[in-house]
Amino acid sequence: MDLNTLKGFSTILVMIAFAGVCWWAFSPSRRKQFKEAAELPFADDVPAPNKTLRPAADEDKAE
Repeated sequence: MDLNTLKGFSTILVMIAFAGVCWWAFSPSRRKQFKEAAELPFADDVPAPNKTLRPAADEDKAE
């Protein structure tokens, strides 16, 4: 076995690993789990109070 054969086997191994990771990541059975994980950063957020800002035209009338 020479170096070029080893390089060929390693390339095939990496391609198989890449395909496996892609299959795992885009598998329909994992979609719900990944969607829940994507929402985790927003889980503790408190909704902002609904403050209405007055338009600049109203400020001129107040003076």
